[in-house]
Amino acid sequence: MTENLKPQDAAQVAGLLTWAGAEEKTVELVGAGSKAGLGRPIATDYRLDLSALEGVSLYEPEELVLRAGAATPLGQIQAMLAQQRQQLAFEPPDFGDLYQTDLDQTIGGVLSANMAGPRRIKAGAARDHFLGVEGISGRGEAFKSGGRVVKNVTGYDLCKLMAGSFGTLAALTEVTVKVLPAPEKVRTVLLFGQDDAAAIMAMSQAAGSPHEISALAHLPQAVAARSGVPYVSGAGAAATAVRIEGPAPSAAHRTAALRQQWGLLGEVEELHGHNSVALWREVANVAPLLPDLDTVIWRLSVTPSLGAGIMAAALAAGGEGYYDWAGGLLWLSLAPSEDGGTALVRGALRGPEAGHATLMRGPDALRERIDVFQPSTPALTALSARIKYAFDPRRILNPGRMYGAY
Repeated sequence: MTENLKPQDAAQVAGLLTWAGAEEKTVELVGAGSKAGLGRPIATDYRLDLSALEGVSLYEPEELVLRAGAATPLGQIQAMLAQQRQQLAFEPPDFGDLYQTDLDQTIGGVLSANMAGPRRIKAGAARDHFLGVEGISGRGEAFKSGGRVVKNVTGYDLCKLMAGSFGTLAALTEVTVKVLPAPEKVRTVLLFGQDDAAAIMAMSQAAGSPHEISALAHLPQAVAARSGVPYVSGAGAAATAVRIEGPAPSAAHRTAALRQQWGLLGEVEELHGHNSVALWREVANVAPLLPDLDTVIWRLSVTPSLGAGIMAAALAAGGEGYYDWAGGLLWLSLAPSEDGGTALVRGALRGPEAGHATLMRGPDALRERIDVFQPSTPALTALSARIKYAFDPRRILNPGRMYGAY
């Protein structure tokens, strides 16, 4: 049985990891545990509970910066920002329903997984808002990188390295992030009745327009019917959506222009206020694919020209999905099988320019057998191994969480 250790501060984390390294004891790093279902299952000697490393130590709304313990609940931070009409612009998704947990994710967990929502087309990923980090490496050594502003970075940018490392390089103890003003108005334009190829064309045209789009999505008819937004579920057709944000006059003008452009393609509708917010929350949180809790969920980032073909192959295999098209994302839900759809997904992404895929939800036995993350090239594997050795030479931190070798 894995023993639980709960350090109370960064110094205790350093001491425990120094001891674990000397004794060659493996350690699972846990903030809240909300993403335990993401990545390969791991078995370790100890579970390092970092939940005591929480609390906001610096928040300067005028400077658009916030610093907090890595285990600070994300909900606490978002509530604090909302009081100042500010936000984490990368729009971190909430995968509580995906993983069937009510645990509140932590800011450190969000950054370690580099999670971002549909606004990534405009605001970028979580790593693009990650200004500073303090942590303890697998050697038990404390380190600090970055600062309170984007330009205050000298040497290696370790924030970018920690983002997406899933706790395999270091235990984060404190993080600094950029915050931004929340938009005054949020509008969503809906275009109904488009097939996948036509929807991709319409979204590409919108993304290339001067309307400053902040999110794009396409829900095929069966998926749209499950939306909690009546305008979407009650349309009886596929729904293609584009979000526009900003000051009220600007948002109104750009929305009207896009409605006129899309009106030439089919029936259009417009969402305001809570309906617009609710739709994009569904898209970010994979809500349209969650009624069946036994399905295998994949997230693919693909070359736009491949999107419709991959979706057609998934439908032919009895699956379904939708397009979160900021970053060319496809979300696929596939029926349980021996390989969990691996042959279909990996087969569709052959070649370095095709894209990459991550198994976001699947049973433990499946996640043990297959590559959860995109298989690396030999050169990238060698580089990752060298980085792992530099931070965690004894491979004690979350061993095997991302790949079998590290």
